[in-house]
Amino acid sequence: MTPSREQKLWMYEKMLVSRRFEEAIETIYLEGKKPVFNMAKGPIPGEMHLSNGQEPCAVGVCAHLEPSDVVTATHRPHHQAIAKGIDLKRMAAEIFGKATGLSGGRGGHMHLFDPAVNFACSGIIAQGMGPAVGAALSRKMQGKPGVAIAYIGEGAVNQGAFHEALNLAAVWKLPVVFVVEDNAWGISVSKAASTAVPENHVRAEAYGMPGHLVRDNDPYEIFATAGKAIAAARNGEGPSLIEIETMRLAGHFMGDAETYRPKGEKDGLTLRDPISRMRARLIADGDADEATLDRIEEAAQAEVDEAIAFARNSPDPDPADALTSVFV
Repeated sequence: MTPSREQKLWMYEKMLVSRRFEEAIETIYLEGKKPVFNMAKGPIPGEMHLSNGQEPCAVGVCAHLEPSDVVTATHRPHHQAIAKGIDLKRMAAEIFGKATGLSGGRGGHMHLFDPAVNFACSGIIAQGMGPAVGAALSRKMQGKPGVAIAYIGEGAVNQGAFHEALNLAAVWKLPVVFVVEDNAWGISVSKAASTAVPENHVRAEAYGMPGHLVRDNDPYEIFATAGKAIAAARNGEGPSLIEIETMRLAGHFMGDAETYRPKGEKDGLTLRDPISRMRARLIADGDADEATLDRIEEAAQAEVDEAIAFARNSPDPDPADALTSVFV
C-alpha cells in the first residue's frame, strides 16, 4: 500500500503544522521562566512535552481515519491531535488555559479533548488504552462502523493497562489498533534498561493478534502498515499492534537537561529529522518541487500564527466557572 501524491503532501503538511506549532509553543513556554527555570511562571505554566521527531507516527496512521474514528493519545499528543483534525485555534487556547480552549482551559496540553473529531489524550501512562477498547466495543455492540486507535509510548507496554487492554480487545475481536511510539526513552530510562524484550511488537502474539514493526521512522512504511491493520479492523478481523521506531528530538519535558543521553545521540537524531528527509524524498520522487513545498511551509506557518494569536488574545476563564463541568 503506497500513499498517493495527495496523501504524501497532506502528511508533509500536517508534519509541518505540528513542528511549527511546537516551535511556537516552545518559545512562548519559556517566557517568564528565565534566567532561573520555574515551571509555574509564564503564559503557559506547568509541564510541556514536545513531539518533534515523532510526526510520522501521527500522519502515517491518521491518513486512513475518518472523523468518526476514535484516537486516544498520550501526554505527548500535539502531532496526533493535529493529524486527527483537531481545531488548532481551540487547541492552542486550551494550552494557554484560556476560556476559548477545547475544555475552557481546564485540561491543558496533556488532556486535550475534541469530540468533533473523537480525539482525547491523558497524562497518565497507558490510560488511553481502556477508553479506546471501550470505544471499539461500543461500535461493535451497536453495529456501527469505525475503528479506534490507541497511541502509547514504549514505556507504557510495562503497565498493567497495556496487557488488560490487549487481552480484552483480542477476546472480543474489537476494531482497535494499538500503536507503540518507540522513541527509546521512557523519561530518562532507556528501553534496554526497562523492558525484557528488545522489540515490543512480539508481545502481540501472546494475545493472538498480529504484531508489526516499522523501522526508521518512515512515514510511507507507517502508512502502509497502518493501512492494512486499520482495514483488517474495519473488516471485522479484530485488533493488531504496530510498533514504530521513532525519535524524540527534545527532552522528555521542557527543561529536561537530557544528561542521560549518550554523547552525540542528539546530533545524530537531528541529522535524521523526518521533516527534512520527507521534503528531500518528495522532490527526489517527483511528487513536488521546491516552490510547492515552500507554499505548504508558508501555509503551515500562517495557520500556526493564526492559532497562537487567537490563543493569546482569548479571555481568561471566569473564576466563577471553576467548578462548571467538573465532578464534585
